[in-house]
Amino acid sequence: MAETKPAFKPSLGLIDATMVVAGSMIGSGIFIVSTDITRYTGSAGWLIMVWLITGFMTITAAVSYGELSGMFPKAGGQYVYLKEAFNPLAGFLYGWSFFAVIQTATIAAVAVAFSRFTAYLIPELGEKNILFTLGKLKVSAAQLLGIALIAFLTYTNTKGIKGGKIIQTTFTTVKLFSLFGLIILGFLLAKHSFWDENWQTGLNAVQLEKDADGGFVTNGNWLPIGGTALIGAIAAAMVGSIFSSDSWNNVTFIAGEIKNPKRNIGLSLFLGTLIVTVIYVTTNLMYLHVLPLNEIAFPEGDRVAVAASTSIFGDIGARVIAVMIMISTFGCNNGLILAGARVYYTMAKDGLFFKKTGTLNKNSVPEYALWLQCIVASLLCLSGGYGDLLDMISFVVVMFYALTIIGIAVLRKKRPDIERPYKAFGYPVLPAIYVLLALTFCVFLIIMKPAYAGAGLAIVLVGIPLYYIALSNKKKEVAEQQVA
Repeated sequence: MAETKPAFKPSLGLIDATMVVAGSMIGSGIFIVSTDITRYTGSAGWLIMVWLITGFMTITAAVSYGELSGMFPKAGGQYVYLKEAFNPLAGFLYGWSFFAVIQTATIAAVAVAFSRFTAYLIPELGEKNILFTLGKLKVSAAQLLGIALIAFLTYTNTKGIKGGKIIQTTFTTVKLFSLFGLIILGFLLAKHSFWDENWQTGLNAVQLEKDADGGFVTNGNWLPIGGTALIGAIAAAMVGSIFSSDSWNNVTFIAGEIKNPKRNIGLSLFLGTLIVTVIYVTTNLMYLHVLPLNEIAFPEGDRVAVAASTSIFGDIGARVIAVMIMISTFGCNNGLILAGARVYYTMAKDGLFFKKTGTLNKNSVPEYALWLQCIVASLLCLSGGYGDLLDMISFVVVMFYALTIIGIAVLRKKRPDIERPYKAFGYPVLPAIYVLLALTFCVFLIIMKPAYAGAGLAIVLVGIPLYYIALSNKKKEVAEQQVA
């Protein structure tokens, strides 16, 4: 009998897919980034507006992707959509950026966030505990714990999709209930309400004074802003909210392992992004209830959720948030690790990535791709440079999201006869609004943070020569096979 080659097994239902969407989105961002948003915009109204704009963009993009996922229900997701809509180079540039910074740096950052908050419970595992040095590189206990987490989740995912599914669904369910519980208890148990006081600021945008290097001056003056300065401030503030809302598209990468993908991917994208948007907006409303605006802008250690939890629960509040973030980041990284390797697998099947990443192990998962991703993410943990990389991520991912949504219009003209179980909701108006908002965000981010936006663009452009090298190698291999 001929040996049966391993193939992806459709094992994930609608609830599982929705948990991948929500679980991959919620990491540590919602517990931290509202601080920066408040410093940039300075009012309760604009704090909520930034999260609402981000939520609108996220849900709009997600329901637009529903059309693409129904057309191409196979592993690789966004890489496949860009390749089909434009050309293989566009798909490769996304896949390369995904491997170099988008997915791997996010995995590293989420792992180190897990370590930082574990240190609340076990101080010896913190960043201040330097275990050894490698030249100029100082390696802390937090970095090693982050690497251990990445390696453990990678290992569990090499054993098959079912183990990853159990971890994802369990931890995402726990984190959703925990966040809803924190929000409700915040409104019920707060010792003092700052709601009326905070909302007196309305939509009167002010920005914290900056020093010569462009950093915020602690307890500096608040300066009124409007016009293009306000748009620039919103764009800079949205770096945090967009990073916190990113990775919703991870479910499209595992389309080959989802039951009835033409239906369930689109539905899970909508349900997952809607749930997370509701949680994010209501969490920030809770912050405005339990903390004065100045304390949202300047909590101890820039950890606004810790300050809010301490206000609700007293001294035990920091530990409550630490446990919640550990659960949240553990589940988030599982989803990122599980989904990311499928992109490299699909690229390899197209002859545009390391050949072994295009193989499945006996458990029907791309083991080599998983371990390669693990190595790169672990190196980013050690480098300590993941923080700077994350500032580049928002620019790069929004640019590719906009390009992918433009691809919907391209494909309607290019391939009008292909089956479309879903059609992009509100087309062409909502997708056009998304693209306009995305381009505005990217332009103003270049103005506000040129170094990070420029570096992100540079990483993308490095992929052009790499693509032609990969293409050349592919042609040589085909020629050799033909001769043989």
